[in-house]
Amino acid sequence: MNRLYYQDIRKQLEIYFILGSQNAKKDPLETVKEALEGGITCFQFREKGIGSLQGAEKRELATSLFALCQQYHVPFIINDDVDLAIELDADGVHVGQEDEDIASVREKIGPSKMLGVSVHTKEELRRAAELADYVGIGPVFGTRSKDDAKEPAGTWLIEHATKMYPSLPKVGIGGITPENAVIVRNAGADGVAVISAIAASKDIRLTANLFK
Repeated sequence: MNRLYYQDIRKQLEIYFILGSQNAKKDPLETVKEALEGGITCFQFREKGIGSLQGAEKRELATSLFALCQQYHVPFIINDDVDLAIELDADGVHVGQEDEDIASVREKIGPSKMLGVSVHTKEELRRAAELADYVGIGPVFGTRSKDDAKEPAGTWLIEHATKMYPSLPKVGIGGITPENAVIVRNAGADGVAVISAIAASKDIRLTANLFK
């Protein structure tokens, strides 16, 4: 890896915050700044869905968020937009099953960048384990943060991944709160990925800190 602060990916996945402008209840930069102050350990810029920014506006926000994450030595991951990640020299890319093929993404970003993949089945997990630096497994609980979210599946795939791929870092995602995060960690996840629990909080710093 080409930046010191992700020598230990498992540690960086502990509190993995995901946000796009469409998820923020107030200014996205202020939201992420407060989350960083609260102790998030990784940030993913996910600018997708209804009302999301495009073109120069998206690039401008990504650039500002990346600079903010660098100040706090927190990895900055871009969801799906491989070209933007390369342009900004972001720390990594995260892709879903409907996004670009992971082999193609790995070839484009090279071996030194973090590659995360969302998985929902044993077969998707098996394929991702060959090239990904970590996987996101879910939705564990019900969520309304994503328009295309699948039905909640519980922790069975996290438990399977822990048993079959013990060296593969993984985060649980989907409806996770400070109250139920322990269920996800006990299933074997290295961390929790969160959107609305932090983004919609009235006290973002406190909520982010509660995930510890």
